[in-house]
Amino acid sequence: MTHLLNLLAAIALLVWGTHLVRADVLRVLGANLRRVLARSTGSRFTAVMSGIGVTALLQSSTATALIASAFVGQALMTLPAALAVMLGADIGTSLMALLFSRDLSWLSPLFIFVGVVLFIARQSTTVGYVGRILIGLGLMLLALHLVTVSANALTQAPAMRALLASLSSDLWLEITVGAVLSVLSYSSLAIVLLTATLASSGVVPVDVALGLVLGANLGSGLLAVLTTLSANVQTRQVPMGNLVFKVLGVALVAPLVGLWLRHLSPVLGDKATSVVLFHLGFNLLVGLLFIGLTQVVARWAQYWLPPAPNSTGRQRHLDASALPTPSVALSCAVREAMYQSDVVETMLRGILPVIKNNDLLLAQSLQKMDDTVDELYSDIKYYLTKISREALSENEGHRWTDIITFTINMEQIGDIVERVLEDVENKKIRTGRQFSPAGMAEITELHSRLVSNLHLSVSVFLNGNLRDAQKLLEEKTRFRDLEREYATTHLDRLSVNTLPSIETSSLHLDLISDLKRINSHICSIAYPILEAAGALVPNRLRAPITAE
Repeated sequence: MTHLLNLLAAIALLVWGTHLVRADVLRVLGANLRRVLARSTGSRFTAVMSGIGVTALLQSSTATALIASAFVGQALMTLPAALAVMLGADIGTSLMALLFSRDLSWLSPLFIFVGVVLFIARQSTTVGYVGRILIGLGLMLLALHLVTVSANALTQAPAMRALLASLSSDLWLEITVGAVLSVLSYSSLAIVLLTATLASSGVVPVDVALGLVLGANLGSGLLAVLTTLSANVQTRQVPMGNLVFKVLGVALVAPLVGLWLRHLSPVLGDKATSVVLFHLGFNLLVGLLFIGLTQVVARWAQYWLPPAPNSTGRQRHLDASALPTPSVALSCAVREAMYQSDVVETMLRGILPVIKNNDLLLAQSLQKMDDTVDELYSDIKYYLTKISREALSENEGHRWTDIITFTINMEQIGDIVERVLEDVENKKIRTGRQFSPAGMAEITELHSRLVSNLHLSVSVFLNGNLRDAQKLLEEKTRFRDLEREYATTHLDRLSVNTLPSIETSSLHLDLISDLKRINSHICSIAYPILEAAGALVPNRLRAPITAE
């Protein structure tokens, strides 16, 4: 019983080490890997090579599938190019399995020691994350060694020998078991390495191990499909096409397992080497056979998963499959926030025509748009909360905060605009009142500045330019001074009994005050950039005030 528990613990440690390496490589190199994949769409060959390289670093073809799927969902990569990347990703994970199947246990203590030192010395930095990667690699190598020791001890038990002797090979059952294990462990690499180790220890025969390897490959394709079930249709097409490659590959290679066992396995000698080379040969064969069929499989995937009618007439950007890759997920959130700002700008621009033309229908239409702004805010906020904060680098953490701040301000601007339109509807349009020419000119001037400042704030949010952020904050002071000046001139018009000014006095003062509040929310988008640059003072007082 103890040996069985030791074996299960070693398997769990192997899966955990794989997860640790994958998560921290994404944290350190996520943005660079994203750029590599985005630039690899020039040809099928470069797409395959980028898939090999990225997966060799991530040690997970599923993680690469999620990144490529997110790109297709955002229209940053074509579906055939993404499928070519996936063919390379499967070859990449096979190469890593071949590397880890070598006896590298002597590196385990070195990796763990150096990794712990780096992580403790520089936590929450790139150096610390590299330390975590080394810890993960060390744990994987240690786990493989522990699997070998535990399996050897386990096979010495008479009951286990009798059980193994009674087993008969059933290829399709082995494929099913391998697929299920890959899905449960979230790592086909871990299952292939485990299978190779168990085969070398004699726990499972080589013919059974080859069936499990075929199942692990099938399971990795199925895992990506299951992971993207809640994503949009374009995103789900990549895992579906990759699963087609897997199914066809397994169907073609399964009848050839006997040939491998008879002709190649005896030549290779070592059982673990035979298993991992079979894994590599399977994926190389699939890549060579199907690299020319990416267009055909892409059409199949698009036929099986046609784009659903979009009632809003636009592409949603909050892609659930991008969540494991923080840099991609943040880009999705930024794109959705841009749409939110477009809706807010539409509402803001509509204020002036409503006031000038007493357009009741336009006012009511714009007020309804606030529901869209609120819904976008909720969606973006919920999406960002699902991004692992631990997986964010320092810069990505700041960006996460910037996006939240931006969307909050856009939502509050939408609420204020809705109230302004409601006041104009009730106090001006339905009562048939008009602003004085001078009052209308003041409102027009403030409105024009407001729209201009909104454009500047969006630029600050996208680019983080310090000079633009400073200019935006200067506009806040200038707008406040204009609001005070126009309030004073309005009161002067009241003193000379200007009738339009008297009738709309309350609305006029409330309106310019609300426009100032909107401008404050717009300009507050500059604060995170200015604070990060150390350009803000603690408070606005010249010196502390002391009681006499």
